[in-house]
Amino acid sequence: MREPGRLMSKDEKPPEKPTATRQPIAGGEVRGAHPVAPATGATPPAVERSSDTEVRDFVARMRSRPVEAATGNGRLVFAMDATMSRQPTWDMALALQAEMFGVVKAVGGLDVQLVYFRGAGECRASRWVSDPDALARLMATVSCQGGYTQIGKVLSHTRGEAEKKRVNALVYVGDCMEEAVDDLCGRSGELALLGVPVFLFQEGRDGAAERAFREIARLTNGAWCRFDAGAAAQLRELLAAVAVYAAGGRRALERLTEGSGAEGARRLLASLPPPRSASEGRG
Repeated sequence: MREPGRLMSKDEKPPEKPTATRQPIAGGEVRGAHPVAPATGATPPAVERSSDTEVRDFVARMRSRPVEAATGNGRLVFAMDATMSRQPTWDMALALQAEMFGVVKAVGGLDVQLVYFRGAGECRASRWVSDPDALARLMATVSCQGGYTQIGKVLSHTRGEAEKKRVNALVYVGDCMEEAVDDLCGRSGELALLGVPVFLFQEGRDGAAERAFREIARLTNGAWCRFDAGAAAQLRELLAAVAVYAAGGRRALERLTEGSGAEGARRLLASLPPPRSASEGRG
Protein backbone atom coordinates (compact mmCIF):
# COMPACT_ATOMS: atom_id res chain seq x y z
CA MET A 1 0.00 0.00 0.00
CA ARG A 2 1.43 3.39 -0.95
CA GLU A 3 1.94 6.04 1.65
CA PRO A 4 -0.84 8.60 2.12
CA GLY A 5 -0.27 11.72 0.04
CA ARG A 6 2.31 10.06 -2.27
CA LEU A 7 1.53 9.99 -5.99
CA MET A 8 1.56 6.62 -7.74
CA SER A 9 4.26 6.22 -10.36
CA LYS A 10 3.40 5.00 -13.84
CA ASP A 11 5.11 1.67 -13.18
CA GLU A 12 3.07 0.88 -10.08
CA LYS A 13 -0.13 -1.17 -10.26
CA PRO A 14 -3.17 -0.45 -8.14
CA PRO A 15 -3.74 -2.99 -5.33
CA GLU A 16 -6.24 -5.74 -5.98
CA LYS A 17 -9.59 -5.48 -4.23
CA PRO A 18 -10.47 -8.29 -1.81
CA THR A 19 -13.04 -10.72 -3.16
CA ALA A 20 -15.61 -12.79 -1.35
CA THR A 21 -14.77 -16.45 -0.81
CA ARG A 22 -16.70 -18.62 -3.31
CA GLN A 23 -17.83 -22.15 -2.49
CA PRO A 24 -19.06 -24.85 -4.87
CA ILE A 25 -22.66 -26.03 -4.43
CA ALA A 26 -24.65 -28.90 -5.86
CA GLY A 27 -24.52 -29.19 -9.62
CA GLY A 28 -21.04 -27.65 -10.00
CA GLU A 29 -22.34 -24.06 -9.96
CA VAL A 30 -20.34 -21.53 -7.97
CA ARG A 31 -21.87 -18.65 -6.03
CA GLY A 32 -20.57 -16.00 -3.62
CA ALA A 33 -20.47 -16.91 0.04
CA HIS A 34 -22.69 -13.96 0.86
CA PRO A 35 -25.77 -12.89 -1.12
CA VAL A 36 -25.64 -9.52 -2.80
CA ALA A 37 -28.73 -7.36 -2.70
CA PRO A 38 -29.87 -6.28 -6.17
CA ALA A 39 -29.60 -2.63 -7.07
CA THR A 40 -32.71 -0.52 -6.66
CA GLY A 41 -35.01 -1.07 -9.60
CA ALA A 42 -33.00 -4.03 -10.91
CA THR A 43 -34.62 -7.38 -11.57
CA PRO A 44 -33.59 -9.88 -8.89
CA PRO A 45 -31.83 -13.02 -10.14
CA ALA A 46 -34.03 -16.02 -10.84
CA VAL A 47 -34.10 -18.51 -7.99
CA GLU A 48 -34.15 -22.16 -8.96
CA ARG A 49 -37.04 -24.02 -7.36
CA SER A 50 -36.49 -27.43 -5.82
CA SER A 51 -39.36 -28.81 -7.93
CA ASP A 52 -37.40 -27.96 -11.11
CA THR A 53 -34.43 -29.93 -9.80
CA GLU A 54 -36.65 -32.89 -8.97
CA VAL A 55 -38.10 -32.86 -12.49
CA ARG A 56 -34.62 -32.81 -14.04
CA ASP A 57 -33.53 -35.69 -11.82
CA PHE A 58 -36.62 -37.67 -12.80
CA VAL A 59 -36.00 -37.07 -16.53
CA ALA A 60 -32.38 -38.17 -16.12
CA ARG A 61 -33.45 -41.37 -14.36
CA MET A 62 -35.96 -42.19 -17.05
CA ARG A 63 -33.46 -41.61 -19.88
CA SER A 64 -31.00 -43.99 -18.24
CA ARG A 65 -33.67 -46.59 -17.51
CA PRO A 66 -33.43 -49.69 -19.75
CA VAL A 67 -36.40 -50.30 -22.01
CA GLU A 68 -38.26 -53.38 -20.83
CA ALA A 69 -39.49 -55.77 -23.48
CA ALA A 70 -43.22 -56.39 -23.60
CA THR A 71 -43.53 -59.91 -22.27
CA GLY A 72 -46.29 -61.77 -20.47
CA ASN A 73 -49.65 -60.22 -19.72
CA GLY A 74 -50.44 -56.58 -20.29
CA ARG A 75 -50.69 -54.52 -17.09
CA LEU A 76 -53.52 -52.06 -16.52
CA VAL A 77 -54.23 -49.80 -13.54
CA PHE A 78 -58.00 -49.43 -13.14
CA ALA A 79 -58.71 -46.34 -11.03
CA MET A 80 -62.06 -45.07 -9.83
CA ASP A 81 -63.41 -42.11 -7.97
CA ALA A 82 -65.22 -43.79 -5.04
CA THR A 83 -66.64 -40.62 -3.54
CA MET A 84 -70.36 -40.58 -2.88
CA SER A 85 -71.41 -39.27 -6.30
CA ARG A 86 -69.78 -42.31 -7.91
CA GLN A 87 -71.99 -44.97 -6.32
CA PRO A 88 -74.06 -45.66 -9.46
CA THR A 89 -70.97 -45.98 -11.69
CA TRP A 90 -69.14 -48.07 -9.11
CA ASP A 91 -71.96 -50.61 -9.13
CA MET A 92 -71.95 -50.57 -12.93
CA ALA A 93 -68.20 -51.16 -13.14
CA LEU A 94 -68.46 -54.01 -10.66
CA ALA A 95 -70.92 -55.74 -12.96
CA LEU A 96 -68.86 -55.09 -16.12
CA GLN A 97 -65.27 -55.75 -15.06
CA ALA A 98 -65.48 -59.52 -15.69
CA GLU A 99 -66.22 -58.85 -19.35
CA MET A 100 -63.17 -56.56 -19.53
CA PHE A 101 -61.01 -59.61 -18.75
CA GLY A 102 -62.93 -61.88 -21.10
CA VAL A 103 -62.25 -59.91 -24.29
CA VAL A 104 -58.47 -59.94 -23.84
CA LYS A 105 -57.94 -63.68 -23.59
CA ALA A 106 -57.33 -63.93 -27.31
CA VAL A 107 -54.62 -61.23 -27.28
CA GLY A 108 -52.46 -62.40 -24.38
CA GLY A 109 -54.17 -61.79 -21.06
CA LEU A 110 -54.27 -58.88 -18.66
CA ASP A 111 -53.15 -58.13 -15.10
CA VAL A 112 -55.23 -55.44 -13.38
CA GLN A 113 -54.66 -53.40 -10.25
CA LEU A 114 -57.63 -51.62 -8.70
CA VAL A 115 -57.01 -48.13 -7.29
CA TYR A 116 -59.70 -46.03 -5.63
CA PHE A 117 -60.01 -42.94 -3.47
CA ARG A 118 -62.73 -41.74 -1.15
CA GLY A 119 -63.37 -39.99 2.16
CA ALA A 120 -60.82 -37.80 3.93
CA GLY A 121 -57.62 -38.53 2.01
CA GLU A 122 -58.04 -42.28 1.65
CA CYS A 123 -56.46 -43.69 -1.52
CA ARG A 124 -55.81 -47.44 -1.79
CA ALA A 125 -54.45 -49.90 -4.33
CA SER A 126 -55.11 -53.64 -4.58
CA ARG A 127 -52.62 -56.33 -5.48
CA TRP A 128 -52.20 -57.19 -9.18
CA VAL A 129 -54.72 -59.84 -10.29
CA SER A 130 -55.38 -61.67 -13.55
CA ASP A 131 -58.57 -63.37 -12.39
CA PRO A 132 -61.85 -61.46 -12.88
CA ASP A 133 -63.39 -63.17 -9.86
CA ALA A 134 -60.53 -61.94 -7.66
CA LEU A 135 -61.03 -58.37 -8.86
CA ALA A 136 -64.78 -58.64 -8.31
CA ARG A 137 -64.17 -59.75 -4.72
CA LEU A 138 -61.83 -56.80 -4.17
CA MET A 139 -64.32 -54.31 -5.57
CA ALA A 140 -67.17 -55.79 -3.55
CA THR A 141 -65.38 -54.90 -0.31
CA VAL A 142 -65.33 -51.18 -1.16
CA SER A 143 -68.18 -48.76 -0.50
CA CYS A 144 -68.37 -45.15 -1.64
CA GLN A 145 -67.82 -42.31 0.84
CA GLY A 146 -68.02 -38.55 0.60
CA GLY A 147 -64.81 -36.66 -0.12
CA TYR A 148 -62.78 -34.69 -2.66
CA THR A 149 -61.01 -36.08 -5.73
CA GLN A 150 -57.45 -37.40 -5.37
CA ILE A 151 -56.46 -37.85 -9.00
CA GLY A 152 -52.92 -36.65 -8.30
CA LYS A 153 -52.36 -39.59 -5.95
CA VAL A 154 -53.58 -41.99 -8.64
CA LEU A 155 -51.12 -40.56 -11.19
CA SER A 156 -48.20 -40.70 -8.74
CA HIS A 157 -49.04 -44.25 -7.68
CA THR A 158 -49.14 -45.36 -11.32
CA ARG A 159 -45.78 -43.75 -11.94
CA GLY A 160 -44.32 -45.75 -9.06
CA GLU A 161 -45.74 -48.99 -10.46
CA ALA A 162 -44.42 -48.20 -13.95
CA GLU A 163 -40.94 -47.51 -12.59
CA LYS A 164 -40.88 -51.05 -11.19
CA LYS A 165 -42.37 -52.80 -14.23
CA ARG A 166 -44.03 -51.62 -17.40
CA VAL A 167 -47.66 -50.47 -17.13
CA ASN A 168 -49.48 -50.52 -20.47
CA ALA A 169 -52.31 -48.19 -19.54
CA LEU A 170 -54.09 -46.33 -16.76
CA VAL A 171 -57.91 -46.21 -16.86
CA TYR A 172 -59.70 -43.60 -14.79
CA VAL A 173 -63.47 -43.34 -14.32
CA GLY A 174 -64.87 -40.22 -12.67
CA ASP A 175 -67.19 -37.27 -12.96
CA CYS A 176 -65.36 -34.26 -11.50
CA MET A 177 -61.97 -32.73 -10.72
CA GLU A 178 -61.24 -30.72 -7.55
CA GLU A 179 -57.46 -30.32 -7.73
CA ALA A 180 -54.83 -27.98 -9.20
CA VAL A 181 -54.77 -28.68 -12.94
CA ASP A 182 -51.11 -27.69 -13.34
CA ASP A 183 -50.08 -30.23 -10.70
CA LEU A 184 -52.03 -32.98 -12.47
CA CYS A 185 -50.41 -32.02 -15.77
CA GLY A 186 -46.95 -32.25 -14.23
CA ARG A 187 -47.63 -35.74 -12.92
CA SER A 188 -49.11 -36.71 -16.28
CA GLY A 189 -45.89 -35.62 -17.97
CA GLU A 190 -43.99 -38.04 -15.76
CA LEU A 191 -46.26 -40.86 -16.93
CA ALA A 192 -45.68 -39.79 -20.53
CA LEU A 193 -41.92 -40.22 -20.04
CA LEU A 194 -42.61 -43.78 -18.91
CA GLY A 195 -44.87 -44.48 -21.91
CA VAL A 196 -48.08 -44.90 -19.86
CA PRO A 197 -51.17 -43.62 -21.70
CA VAL A 198 -54.08 -42.47 -19.53
CA PHE A 199 -57.65 -43.25 -20.65
CA LEU A 200 -60.22 -41.11 -18.87
CA PHE A 201 -63.94 -41.92 -18.96
CA GLN A 202 -66.09 -39.07 -17.75
CA GLU A 203 -69.66 -39.40 -16.60
CA GLY A 204 -71.64 -36.18 -16.85
CA ARG A 205 -70.72 -32.80 -18.30
CA ASP A 206 -68.63 -31.01 -15.70
CA GLY A 207 -66.62 -28.46 -17.71
CA ALA A 208 -63.61 -28.23 -15.40
CA ALA A 209 -63.30 -32.01 -15.31
CA GLU A 210 -63.54 -32.28 -19.09
CA ARG A 211 -60.79 -29.71 -19.66
CA ALA A 212 -58.47 -31.40 -17.16
CA PHE A 213 -59.20 -34.91 -18.43
CA ARG A 214 -58.62 -33.90 -22.05
CA GLU A 215 -55.27 -32.34 -21.17
CA ILE A 216 -54.13 -35.39 -19.20
CA ALA A 217 -55.06 -37.59 -22.16
CA ARG A 218 -53.19 -35.30 -24.58
CA LEU A 219 -50.03 -35.20 -22.48
CA THR A 220 -49.87 -38.99 -22.09
CA ASN A 221 -50.97 -39.95 -25.64
CA GLY A 222 -54.11 -41.46 -24.15
CA ALA A 223 -57.77 -40.65 -24.77
CA TRP A 224 -60.79 -39.00 -23.17
CA CYS A 225 -64.33 -40.27 -23.68
CA ARG A 226 -67.67 -39.37 -22.18
CA PHE A 227 -70.27 -41.97 -21.28
CA ASP A 228 -73.86 -41.44 -20.24
CA ALA A 229 -75.09 -42.18 -16.74
CA GLY A 230 -76.59 -45.64 -16.59
CA ALA A 231 -75.32 -46.59 -20.08
CA ALA A 232 -73.83 -49.95 -19.22
CA ALA A 233 -73.31 -50.94 -22.86
CA GLN A 234 -71.23 -47.82 -23.54
CA LEU A 235 -68.96 -48.31 -20.55
CA ARG A 236 -68.65 -52.03 -21.26
CA GLU A 237 -67.41 -51.43 -24.79
CA LEU A 238 -65.04 -48.64 -23.78
CA LEU A 239 -63.47 -50.65 -20.97
CA ALA A 240 -63.14 -53.68 -23.21
CA ALA A 241 -61.44 -51.55 -25.88
CA VAL A 242 -58.86 -50.20 -23.41
CA ALA A 243 -58.24 -53.70 -22.04
CA VAL A 244 -57.52 -54.98 -25.54
CA TYR A 245 -55.22 -52.01 -26.15
CA ALA A 246 -53.31 -52.68 -22.92
CA ALA A 247 -52.95 -56.39 -23.71
CA GLY A 248 -52.25 -56.26 -27.44
CA GLY A 249 -51.54 -52.69 -28.51
CA ARG A 250 -53.06 -50.55 -31.23
CA ARG A 251 -53.19 -53.31 -33.83
CA ALA A 252 -55.25 -55.50 -31.51
CA LEU A 253 -57.60 -52.56 -30.95
CA GLU A 254 -57.94 -52.04 -34.69
CA ARG A 255 -58.92 -55.68 -35.12
CA LEU A 256 -61.60 -55.21 -32.46
CA THR A 257 -63.36 -52.63 -34.62
CA GLU A 258 -64.55 -55.44 -36.88
CA GLY A 259 -66.07 -57.64 -34.17
CA SER A 260 -67.98 -57.51 -30.92
CA GLY A 261 -67.68 -54.16 -29.15
CA ALA A 262 -66.80 -52.43 -32.40
CA GLU A 263 -68.36 -49.08 -31.44
CA GLY A 264 -66.29 -48.71 -28.29
CA ALA A 265 -63.11 -49.63 -30.16
CA ARG A 266 -63.89 -47.12 -32.90
CA ARG A 267 -64.52 -44.35 -30.36
CA LEU A 268 -61.26 -45.10 -28.59
CA LEU A 269 -59.25 -45.21 -31.82
CA ALA A 270 -60.76 -41.89 -32.90
CA SER A 271 -59.60 -40.33 -29.62
CA LEU A 272 -56.06 -41.74 -29.73
CA PRO A 273 -53.23 -39.74 -31.36
CA PRO A 274 -51.84 -41.11 -34.64
CA PRO A 275 -49.37 -44.00 -34.24
CA ARG A 276 -45.73 -42.95 -33.91
CA SER A 277 -44.67 -45.52 -36.51
CA ALA A 278 -46.14 -48.13 -38.79
CA SER A 279 -44.63 -50.85 -36.59
CA GLU A 280 -46.29 -49.69 -33.37
CA GLY A 281 -47.51 -52.72 -31.48
CA ARG A 282 -48.34 -53.29 -27.85
CA GLY A 283 -48.88 -50.14 -25.78
